[in-house]
Amino acid sequence: MVVQQQILSKKINLAKLEKQILDKDFFKTMNKTNKQYDKVIEICRSIFLKKMSDYGTAWRILRPVSVTDQIFIKANRIRQIEETGINKVDEGIRPEFIGIINYSIMGLIQLELKPSEEELAEEKTLELYDKYFNKAKVLMMDKNHDYGEAWRSMRISSYTDLILMKLKRTKQIEDNNGQTLISEGIDANYMDIINYAVFAMIKIEFGEE
Repeated sequence: MVVQQQILSKKINLAKLEKQILDKDFFKTMNKTNKQYDKVIEICRSIFLKKMSDYGTAWRILRPVSVTDQIFIKANRIRQIEETGINKVDEGIRPEFIGIINYSIMGLIQLELKPSEEELAEEKTLELYDKYFNKAKVLMMDKNHDYGEAWRSMRISSYTDLILMKLKRTKQIEDNNGQTLISEGIDANYMDIINYAVFAMIKIEFGEE
């Protein structure tokens, strides 16, 4: 009986040790994801700032449905390039993923403020941009904790398909005047699109890890 208890105790201690090792590796990877996500934020925010310097906030006139269509155009172009390997315009998929992220954030801002012909002050624009990008990051970290970095095993083309699927859902909700019976709303789909595009950007920027 004593021997069996000792064996059981050793098994329990071994299981605890294995869990500690796995947890340590998991949180190490999570920390890497956190840093890589911040780098993507830096890249996208820089592009957003430069375009705002050139064009102001002309996008404020767009209704959310138009923003959704702009994201669809970019996602569809990525899929075309992935399937054919040909892009006649001298741009690859990287700027399209950046555009998807920034347009999704614009869409979230438009849902909050509603379309307007008036320019939005730069300080307020950046405040809202940072607010929604950070909300998307928190959502990603929460889901990542539950799913265990599963996204790292996926191909970039899978993110493209998931973005297109989310866009089809968003269009359906928009056609139903924003009403859903059980599903999440347009804002939740925009958030997921941001994160799928960020995952693609991490793969592009840091390689297949």
